[in-house]
Amino acid sequence: MRVAALVSVSVLVVLILSQRSASEPTQDKQALQSFISQVPHASRVDWNSSDSACNWVGVECNPARTHVHSLRLPAAGLVGPIPENTIGRLSELRVLSIHNNRLTGNLPSDFSNLTFLRALYVGRNRFSGEFPASLTQLTRLTRLDLSSNSFSGPIPFSLNNLTSINGLFLQNNNFSGQIPSINAQLIDFNVSNNNLNGSIPATLLKFPESSFSGNLQLCGGPLQPCNSSFFPSPSPSPEAVVPSSPAEVSSKKKLSKAAIIGISVAAAAVFLLLLLCLVFCLMRRRKNRGSSKAAAIKGPAAGVVGARAVGLGGGGAGEAGTSSSKDDLTSGTGPEGGERNRLVFVNGGAYSFDLEDLLRASAEVLGKGSVGTSYKAVLEEGTTVVVKRLKDVVGGKKEFETQMEALGKCKHENVVPLRAFYFSKDEKLLVYDYMSAGSLSALLHGSRGAGRTSLDWDNRMKIALGTARGLAYLHVSNNLVHGNIKSSNVLLHSNHDPAVSDFGLSSIFSTNSSSNNNRIAGYRAPEVVETRKPTFKSDVYSFGVLLLELLTGKSPNQASLGDDGIDLPRWVQSVVREEWTAEVFDVELMRYHNIEEEMVQLLQIAMTCVSIVPDQRPSMPEALRMIEDMTRSESNTDDGIRQSSDDPSKGSDGQTPPKESRTPPSSVTP
Repeated sequence: MRVAALVSVSVLVVLILSQRSASEPTQDKQALQSFISQVPHASRVDWNSSDSACNWVGVECNPARTHVHSLRLPAAGLVGPIPENTIGRLSELRVLSIHNNRLTGNLPSDFSNLTFLRALYVGRNRFSGEFPASLTQLTRLTRLDLSSNSFSGPIPFSLNNLTSINGLFLQNNNFSGQIPSINAQLIDFNVSNNNLNGSIPATLLKFPESSFSGNLQLCGGPLQPCNSSFFPSPSPSPEAVVPSSPAEVSSKKKLSKAAIIGISVAAAAVFLLLLLCLVFCLMRRRKNRGSSKAAAIKGPAAGVVGARAVGLGGGGAGEAGTSSSKDDLTSGTGPEGGERNRLVFVNGGAYSFDLEDLLRASAEVLGKGSVGTSYKAVLEEGTTVVVKRLKDVVGGKKEFETQMEALGKCKHENVVPLRAFYFSKDEKLLVYDYMSAGSLSALLHGSRGAGRTSLDWDNRMKIALGTARGLAYLHVSNNLVHGNIKSSNVLLHSNHDPAVSDFGLSSIFSTNSSSNNNRIAGYRAPEVVETRKPTFKSDVYSFGVLLLELLTGKSPNQASLGDDGIDLPRWVQSVVREEWTAEVFDVELMRYHNIEEEMVQLLQIAMTCVSIVPDQRPSMPEALRMIEDMTRSESNTDDGIRQSSDDPSKGSDGQTPPKESRTPPSSVTP
């Protein structure tokens, strides 16, 4: 029996080890190591050979972790040619994104082995040579971007082999010859700024002028019509020439003078017309620069920077091309422009995309707040992020970057992490994780008609506790004032776990700006109205208002609170003073039983937080401790229905705010 047991254990160990070894894409890992060892790259592409390749930056594997499915290294500082027998060995690769680097030469011939490849983005590099023949064999390709390189020669007719292609981007190269008739069902197409000639094929006439502009010898379709006269007019025969009489010569001279006058008038008219066109173009360009700020994140918002209904003026692969809006953000084309104004990832970054990816993203407006407009941006590879376009930012680039680096170090489950930022003279963008369940404000104050799912008491307590933990972490572990606490800045995971956003931004806004004056209306502590400078204690006040919002179901600046100008804390105080405490609570909470004591306890904590005198308010860790004590006592009496962490405000960096002994004053009675 013992021998049988030992054999069984041995077999089990072998199976486990074999399964573990099978979960590592060994051959693909060797190919990637060979590639990165031969190509100079940025420090962020620091692949640890002892770790699984599936955990490397920019690498994504299939669910079984047996093959590499995507390699995304945009703007990764890659320099030089791509060696043969490296990337071409990734036989199961679906997505390859290496645009905006400084790669040279042509694409390796063994790219023809990437038969499962569906999207290839190599734009904004320094590739050269003729159209890569290996690509015409990749019949599963749907998006192909070779834009902004130095490819030359003809565009091959064999592109028709790519029967699944719906996006083809060849602009800003040196391609020459005629455009072949491409029969694929293209949705996005751009060959602008090449050396192409001849007429545009009928299969491509559906695309706008911007898809073909910059090819001086190209005609037809949206461009100028092609000249249909291919032969010169016949010259008169010598026999037909009859000597002119003096009268006829005199008449011809008179006609010649009239012709000269006509030509002069026509030239003047043409000059005037050109002048008017120039003035119109300058005015339109100025208008576009103004509107590019609306367009400039209709890119992270309907296509950042003007676009994605059409991409960004037609740039690469869903990456549609070039537009003045895009140029405003990137400050020039080519890798050099991308280096001057680039998307900066903080704390190592959790994503592998760059500014160009954001400019091409499809997006929608999530909301306009006091610090700027937020957009949900869906990148081509499926990643979803939130892009916030800031307004009224003061200070220079160095101060901005220093503050953003500090915010990027904040890592806690109840804090929305800042992932990246972008700074230029005209645009300041922040990139955050996308929270699928939206904001507390939307959930709490959304339509209360039929079919509404109300926010129950347990979830309200979960949100109150999680928000307190996130704020305590910011105050203690990072010495950061949030400065903009409100229900629309408490975002929710699908399980209603909260995370605070928009923290630490107050210092980069002008104290005299209108957005700063109107910030957190209804949540502002009385002293901030005068100083316009948030503090730890003013954060506590705003948090107290947030608790009242959870308890009452009323928005802090809601007109239904009663007298004009009354805020939520004063309204609650006035109701409690008349001993109508039950009237304070949200009617949606009244259907739940045995929660009255908890609601009153939380109301006591909230009223302590919104004390008029700052010194009478608890610190944020103290307020957290009050709520924890309340939930612990409740879990003891309810057989552990509500659980609380023993380490509530601990972030992922292991730091915990110091313990405080303060408890809610027993004298505070609503």
